[in-house]
Amino acid sequence: MLNGDVPPVLMFDLCRHIPHNIAAMADNKHDPLHWGAPAPDVLRGLAEIQAEAAHTRKLPPVDKWNPPFCGDLDIRIAVDGTWFYLGSPIGRPGLVRLFSTILRRDEDGKHYLVTPVEKVGIKVDDAPFTAVRVDRLGEGEGQALEFTTNVGDIVVADADHPLTVHTDPSDLTPRPYLRVRGRLDALVSRAVFYELVAMAQTRQTPAGTELGVTSRNRFFSLGMAEP
Repeated sequence: MLNGDVPPVLMFDLCRHIPHNIAAMADNKHDPLHWGAPAPDVLRGLAEIQAEAAHTRKLPPVDKWNPPFCGDLDIRIAVDGTWFYLGSPIGRPGLVRLFSTILRRDEDGKHYLVTPVEKVGIKVDDAPFTAVRVDRLGEGEGQALEFTTNVGDIVVADADHPLTVHTDPSDLTPRPYLRVRGRLDALVSRAVFYELVAMAQTRQTPAGTELGVTSRNRFFSLGMAEP
């Protein structure tokens, strides 16, 4: 752990909050935040306050921050979108949401938690988010496909938030992704992908018949139709 017992992603908030109940909550030997593993004592009060406020807070401008890199933190995001700390799932949805709002992927392809003063690396097995729902708004070419992620982001597929499908080389199955913000993607869940296939249109290309969906007047390919 960096900087003693306080994860660097939270250090910048200590001076702002300094809640009087941190010391009392640190004496609590239970796991009120559902970290699933022993957490630094100071987080038992600080992260609780931050997590409760995360749902009403606008996304911080992490792309504009350029703090120094302070090493890696033992946080991992699994393929299914579950966040782990010290190898155990973080069981508090609000805390996961909080961390997701300060997540950034840089040009090196790595993922970081970023504050105005510090940047730490975390491990992401695939994409950091999962698209768990899609809603079709409107009809025809002007329709919009609105996706909801596992951390509550709502994203409409368009030119800035493209839907792309890659092929898994290990088993040749489709791996659909949606750009959420910046360089951050969401892996589209299998159930949602099946919904997209069900609403797909076809168009003829030199390579054959292509399946795809339309959102905000833009066609997104889901792959080639089987002959």
